[in-house]
Amino acid sequence: MTVHEALEAPLLRFEEALSELVQSEVLFIRLIHQDLVTAGGKRIRPRLVFLASRALGGAPFELELALAVELLHSATLLHDDLIDDAQMRRGKEAAFRRYGNAVSVLSGDFLLSRLLYVIAQTGRMELVERFAEVAKTLSEGEVLQFQVAALEDYSLENYERIITAKTAALMALCTEGPALLRGEGEEVREALRRFGLLYGQAFQMRDDYLDLMGTPEALGKPVGGDVREGKATLITLLLMERFPEAREILKRKGREEGDLERLRAWAWESGVAAEVEGQIRARAEEAARALTPLPDSPYKEALKALALKEAKRLS
Repeated sequence: MTVHEALEAPLLRFEEALSELVQSEVLFIRLIHQDLVTAGGKRIRPRLVFLASRALGGAPFELELALAVELLHSATLLHDDLIDDAQMRRGKEAAFRRYGNAVSVLSGDFLLSRLLYVIAQTGRMELVERFAEVAKTLSEGEVLQFQVAALEDYSLENYERIITAKTAALMALCTEGPALLRGEGEEVREALRRFGLLYGQAFQMRDDYLDLMGTPEALGKPVGGDVREGKATLITLLLMERFPEAREILKRKGREEGDLERLRAWAWESGVAAEVEGQIRARAEEAARALTPLPDSPYKEALKALALKEAKRLS
C-alpha cells in the first residue's frame, strides 16, 4: 500500500468529522463553512498530522489533532481576510464581502469554539497549552506584520519573525503534536518540531514569492496582494536593497499604474527571483534533513517530499 492510499481512510474520516463539527442551525454560518471549511482545500496541516503520526507508528487522538489544527487555521483565514481587505479566498469572493464583517468575525469565533471542544476531548493538558501558545503566536505574528507595514520597519529579521509566527508555528504543532501525544523523547519531538518550523517557513516564503511572481489563474486570486497591503516579503526586501524605487512602490502600496509590473521585471532581470527560489529550496532541504533522527519509513520520505515540493510549487 502506498502512502497516498494509506492516507485515504484517515483523510476521509477527517472530512466527515470536520463537516459534522461545524454544523449549525444558523444559515450564514453554514454557508461560510461550506465555502471555507468543508469545500476542501489542500489540507496540508491535517496531512502533516497524519504523516507525522504514522512516521512514529501511530499516535492517539491523531484525528482530534488534525481537526483542531484545521479549525484554528480556518478561523484565522476568516479573520485575516477581513483585516487584509482580501478580495478572494480559494477562488471565491471572501466571506466578509458577501456576509459582512460581523458575520465573518463571529463565524471565525464559532470555529474557535469547536477547536476548544475538540482538544478538550483528548484530555491532554499539554496539548491545550500548546494550542494556546500557538494561537497567541499567530495573533502576534499578524499584528507584527501590520506594525512593520505601518512603521515601514522593513528588515529581513522582521520578515523571519513574521513568517515563523503566522505560519511556521502552527505547522510545527502539526508535526510535533503526534510525538507529544505518544510521549516520545525530546530528540524525536525536537526533530519533528524543527521540521515543521522549517517547512512552514519555506511554505510561507513560497506563498509570498507567488503573490508577486505567480499568476491569478494558478493562485485563484489577484497577484500583488502583499504590495497593495504594504507588506514587505523576502522578494520585495531584496528588491529594495537593489532598487530604491521599490521602497517607494511599497510605501504607496503599488497604487500607480505599472508598479507591480516594474517589481516583477526587476525581480527577473536582477536575479532576485532566482535568489529567492534558492533560499526557499535551501530552507526546504534543511527541513528534510531535520527528520534524520526518525526511523526510516515511507511516511518519513513523504514528509521530506512534501517539504522539497516547495522548491517548485506554482499555486
